[in-house]
This record gives sequence, structure tokens and C-alpha cells, in this order.
Amino acid sequence: MKRRTKIFLSMLVILLLAVFAVAGYGLKIYLDVKGTAKEIYETPTRKKSAKREQVVDLESGEPISVLLLGVDTGDLGRTETGRSDTMLVTTINPEKKQTTIVSLERDIYTEIVGKGTKDKLNHAYAFGGVNMAIASVENLVDIPIDHYVVMNMKGFKQLVDAVNGVDVENTLDFTYEGTTFNKGTVHLDGSDALRYTRMRYDDPNGDYGRQERQRQVIAAIVKKAVNVSTVTNYKNILAAIEANTKTDLSWDNFLNLESKYRSALANMTSDHIQAVPASHNNDGISYQDVPKEELTRVQNLLKTQLNIQ
Repeated sequence: MKRRTKIFLSMLVILLLAVFAVAGYGLKIYLDVKGTAKEIYETPTRKKSAKREQVVDLESGEPISVLLLGVDTGDLGRTETGRSDTMLVTTINPEKKQTTIVSLERDIYTEIVGKGTKDKLNHAYAFGGVNMAIASVENLVDIPIDHYVVMNMKGFKQLVDAVNGVDVENTLDFTYEGTTFNKGTVHLDGSDALRYTRMRYDDPNGDYGRQERQRQVIAAIVKKAVNVSTVTNYKNILAAIEANTKTDLSWDNFLNLESKYRSALANMTSDHIQAVPASHNNDGISYQDVPKEELTRVQNLLKTQLNIQ
């Protein structure tokens, strides 16, 4: 079901919020934010999506898509490439003044483009990095992916600590990795936030429940990040982003997003692909299949937001 929300699960919005705040806090913040944007930028190895005839033009305010990936590495002793356990397809349409965020279930059984096999969607990143993840998501939802933002879980943890922790409303009593979370308002530091958002097996809603907790924490981060008292401590926020985030959005792209896409970013709707449990290959592994009607619904939603017929 669609739900109006003010969250945007990525470091993209934290950077944009910092850009928006520049006018009120002066040149020093502007230069620091610009420096962080340059540090997290990586030159794309593809010029455009194979589903685009030409590169999308942010300067003219064309509708765009951004794939947001949260990977399970960078902390807990994990140094490998990791898997993209959080995947959000985001479309931004200035004409419609609308941003749409669609969550993709990590265990969706689909073609891994470039690997020549079918597997869980989140394995695409582990097999071939961001390009294979993009290609596989494009194949699944049948839209071009224009840009990406990747953040590891260490960045998530450090960002929570950078805003001095967050408060969320917990709806489920559970214990995970030795920490007990009771129903009601709970305060989370970075380590607790990781545990709170990683648990899924004891949740009756499985990975969908975990996605909801992720959205809770990110909403709380954003709320505190735009608070005046937090802005005065903005360097910790930028440090967390700089050390743990990569994107193919350049500084000029960020400036265009701020000037051309501001109204769309202020009006966000979230959705998700509703998949069903399945088994394949007799390997005993649990997968998720997307019913044809559901996949078509999501594809049409995203195409409409990108003005694609």
C-alpha cells in the first residue's frame, strides 16, 4: 500500500539538506559539503542506461531515477563486497512535483544480468558490483536507472551516532544479538540502530517488517539532521557520508537537484513490490516470487513517474 512519507533512504538527501542549509550557514558549510560531494563521487563506467536513447538532462529538469543501495558490509568485521540488502528505486519528476520510492525485496528470484543465472536480487551486487545490480534491477522493473547511491552499514551506524542517536516508536518486543527492544519509544545509538534494522526472522512480517524499521530510523535521522542544533555539528554527518558512501552524482548534479527538483523531493510517496515465498532449484533456499500482476503494477507506476509510455 502507498504511504506518504518524508524519508529518503540514502545519503543523497542528507547531502541535499546540507546544500539547502548553505544559505543560512555560510560559505564554510558550502565548501565542506562540496568537498564531501567530490569525495564520494566516482566516475561512472557507463555513460547512460541501455534503456535511454540519450543521457538524462538534470539541468533541464527531466524526470530521473536513482537506485539507492544499502550494502551489508563495512562493519561487524565484514570487508567483502557485500550484498545489497536494501534496494530502493526512486523516481523524481519535477513536472509532477512527485518523488516515488519503491522498495525491492532482497530475496526476489530474478535474472542476474551479466551472470547468466537466476538468483536472489541482492546477490547481483555481490557478483558484479553496482553495474550488475543496476542491470538486474532495470531488467526486473523495466525502467532506466540513471544514477545510484551506495552506502554501507558502517555509514548507517556512524550517521546515527553523528546526530547523537535517534528515537523511534517500536511496535514489536524482540531481542537481537543480545539487545532487547521493547515496545514503545526507544532511543538508539549507532550500534543499536544496526541491530534494530537488521532483525527479520522473529518478525511476523519478515523482511517487510525490517524495511519498515529501516524507514523509521532514516526518518528519525533526517529529522535530526535538519535540526539547527545538529547542523552546528554537521562535520560528523559529512564524515560519516564521506567514509561510507559512493555515487555517480556529481556536485553539479547535486546543485541541479537542489534547483530543479526541490519541489518534487518535498513530495514523496513510498511503495514496495509485494512478493510471495517460493522455492527454486531444490536447493532448500527461501526465495520470493513477484506475481505478474504485481510486477506490472509497479512497472507501470515507475514508468508513469518517468513519463515513459
